[in-house]
Amino acid sequence: MVKNQREISVPIVLKGIGLFLFLSGSAYAGLTESTLENNQQIYVNSLGMRFITIPAGQFLMGSSDAAADSREKPQHLVTFSDDLFMGQFEVTQADWLAVMGENPYVRDRSNPYYLLPGMADRITHPDHPATVSWQDAIEFIEKLNKREGTTGYRLPTEAEWEYAARAGSTTRYFFGDDASALDNYAWHGENFVTGGTHPVGTKKPNPWGLYDIYGNAWEWVSDYYSTGYYAQSPEHNPQGPDDGTKRVVRGGSWHSTANGWHSAWRKPYPADYRGISIGFRVVYTDLPKP
Repeated sequence: MVKNQREISVPIVLKGIGLFLFLSGSAYAGLTESTLENNQQIYVNSLGMRFITIPAGQFLMGSSDAAADSREKPQHLVTFSDDLFMGQFEVTQADWLAVMGENPYVRDRSNPYYLLPGMADRITHPDHPATVSWQDAIEFIEKLNKREGTTGYRLPTEAEWEYAARAGSTTRYFFGDDASALDNYAWHGENFVTGGTHPVGTKKPNPWGLYDIYGNAWEWVSDYYSTGYYAQSPEHNPQGPDDGTKRVVRGGSWHSTANGWHSAWRKPYPADYRGISIGFRVVYTDLPKP
């Protein structure tokens, strides 16, 4: 998943059956130097799922670009009072199998796409994202919490997702405004090679150590979708609308066109929608403060 690893000695604090790793400046498991300069911490649970610190702070959510989609406006200030631990990778098919006892595609055999000759072998790979519905993702998280003896796992809110994706940037992309650099960080509609998702972690991470935060698979967040919520969103720790008919996905996928990409990009989908381009990542909130 992550290549060219270099081992270092790090203090390890046991928490249940996971590991809490305190990092302060040397390369660890392929993380970039920019990530480690932030003195972030990594938590590894019993499945080997890795979670990295997203520091508390504030940012401008949405877009002020005159040409931006109206769904991304108005741009508004959001403040987070606590650090957050977010999955470094999208939840994989291997993660799903370990928790649910089946490959995610078993749930959607009614989809004729999955019944095409050879398709099962083409889309079933342990290190690829688990592409599932929002409802499926919630079921996974409930079972993961039960397995790990916690209530700390959940989907990120939409605001948490964009804050983490931007990683302190105010530009169109977390790496600047030059779209030509997108190939370094994302599988998208102009560079995919498989006609589907790719192994997670094969592109560069963003400055906060998150892989595939752009591309590979869209990612479900917890929020209901609303066109008017941005205009009334609270500043502190917004949780999204109280109700709605659809949920939000973020980040683009392997077949999204590169020219439409940016950190504020958002789309609505029904919570029961399943396809081969929408997955999810998980956040964890039950860690002790170091």
